[in-house]
Amino acid sequence: MRSYTHFLLIFFAYVVFCVTCSPFPTNEVRAITSFKEAIYEDPNLVLSNWNAVDTDPCGWTGITCNKERQHVIKINISDSSLKGFLAPEIGQVIYLQELTLRKNNLIGTIPKELGMLKFLKVLDLGMNQLTGIIPPELGNLTSVVKINLQSNGLTGSLPGELGNLKYLQELILDRNKLQGTVPAESNSSFVASVHGMNGSGSNLTGLCSAYQLKVVDLSYNFLVGSVPKCLENLPSTSFQGNCLQGKDARQRPPTQCGPQPSRSHKAPSAKHILPKAAAKPQKASKPTWLLALEIATGIMVGCLFLVAILTVFQRCNSKPAIIIPWRKSGSEKEHLTVYVDSELLKDVTKFGRQDLEVACEDFSNIIGSSPDSVVYKGTMKGGPEIAVISFCIEEQHWTGYLELYFQREVADLARLNHENVGKLLGYCGESTPFTRMLVFEYASNGTLYEHLHYGEGSQLSWTRRMRIILGVARGLKYLHTELDPPFTISELNSSSVYLTEGFSPKLVDFESWKTILARSEKNSGSIGSNGSICLLPNSLVNRHLDIQGNVHAFGILLLEIISGKPSFCKDKGCLVDWARDYLELPEVMSYIVDPELKHFSYDDLQVICEVVSLCIHPDFSKRPSMKELSLMLESRIDTSLSVELKTSLAWAELALSS
Repeated sequence: MRSYTHFLLIFFAYVVFCVTCSPFPTNEVRAITSFKEAIYEDPNLVLSNWNAVDTDPCGWTGITCNKERQHVIKINISDSSLKGFLAPEIGQVIYLQELTLRKNNLIGTIPKELGMLKFLKVLDLGMNQLTGIIPPELGNLTSVVKINLQSNGLTGSLPGELGNLKYLQELILDRNKLQGTVPAESNSSFVASVHGMNGSGSNLTGLCSAYQLKVVDLSYNFLVGSVPKCLENLPSTSFQGNCLQGKDARQRPPTQCGPQPSRSHKAPSAKHILPKAAAKPQKASKPTWLLALEIATGIMVGCLFLVAILTVFQRCNSKPAIIIPWRKSGSEKEHLTVYVDSELLKDVTKFGRQDLEVACEDFSNIIGSSPDSVVYKGTMKGGPEIAVISFCIEEQHWTGYLELYFQREVADLARLNHENVGKLLGYCGESTPFTRMLVFEYASNGTLYEHLHYGEGSQLSWTRRMRIILGVARGLKYLHTELDPPFTISELNSSSVYLTEGFSPKLVDFESWKTILARSEKNSGSIGSNGSICLLPNSLVNRHLDIQGNVHAFGILLLEIISGKPSFCKDKGCLVDWARDYLELPEVMSYIVDPELKHFSYDDLQVICEVVSLCIHPDFSKRPSMKELSLMLESRIDTSLSVELKTSLAWAELALSS
């Protein structure tokens, strides 16, 4: 008994020491710091005063604590252009009552760990770029009053577990990509007694059991079936823009709606519903002697607790403790885990490292390299030639957030499908040895840059250059106007244009890898100095440049193609500055043309110079879209074989006559 008492004394002294010496729960500080680490762009610097060394976050921007300054109860950072992921560690801020991150640029999925926030009353993640499903675990938010997830890219079905939320008054889910039926019932084990809904006191599940719902907006999704009777009293605008049955003319046209699935969840039969008395067995009463022992033990522990408090206070006054919760140890792997959307890459081919090693001749066939990646050429067994881009980064620097961002990039590239855009065939991600690779179709003729500046001029005739220009224009028009959301090339130049055997151009965005590694560079100070990360010095490049930036780069690329000069030269400076004097003067316009060319079309040259002038116009609003530019080029440049033959014969006759 004496050893047991001694153990209790030591245990409670340790607990009191941890609680009393730290002004704030370290798990909450660590969780909030993880939230900041998952944000990779903060243009307005709203998180600039989130100092991980400071163990009291109550003064940080967007953070509200309770009166005792013991717990974070609100995180409200709206309309701040934050880019990044929603860290699952936020579920460890267990006393959180409000999480409002409305109108930012959050990507990735909604962590299921949010379901751990038992005191949460407001969850507002509307107007972001979140994808994936609505986690059924949100049905565990027993105190929530408002959920707003509008204007994201959420998919999957509407979880019936939301009916568990007996205090829920507002459910805003409009403008997503939700499918399936509106769950009036669910297979959840939760069964609620409804008071006052439809004047019925029957047991219901699904949204019908959330009897305090006052505002519901499910508009502009892809929901099918019919509106549950318990929700028919809501305005019809709450359900417009779906694929629901009925006479509402504001539903989507049938061409946008697939076949209506049968309901997968059926209401439980009466024989399977247990009465309340059977659901909770009665607890057996405790013996009197056991109750007395518990009281005596409690009194003794209380006394020891008071003694421990006095002792710890003395120690705390003599030397305050400094806690740095963000400093990660080598074994703290669980802190780096992040919820990855399993649906994100379900349609993308995953290659094994061993298969790629065989295809690339033991990774000896290197066709390109940089400080942040290595490019191999290979041939799949019985398949196409491939280009494999391998990241140069060590495993200890690859966090869970990097993995999620990597998968997001792969999914973004996998949706590209155009003859003038490089096709992503798949990816490779393995742990032993650590591998992150991208597999593209191989363009056998190298880059446009190599042909313009190191190849033979005769290979790129005027007609061939015009075809390359038209192909690049078609590719950019597809990326900018035919995709939702649009896709932009991070660094559009002659090195990002690859040529096939027939000199057909293919746009490839190899520079996008820099932003994945930039996430690692951004956090390198908190990782430590052991080992080096293979990064370019200027790797903090945004993944998605604006469309106008691509248009401007397209104009410079046209100049490079017709002049044969690099976009920047140490001796002559920027190509654009050199060409400005010739672009709008017909009498000297021909001076721009590559002297390696034996002949060219003056009419084509006029069109190219017009397009270049529009692309580099200093007023962004006066730069046309790629759709307009592509139409201008297509309608006025003829690259047919008859034109090429006619031009060749004319030059042959001229040579003979001389």
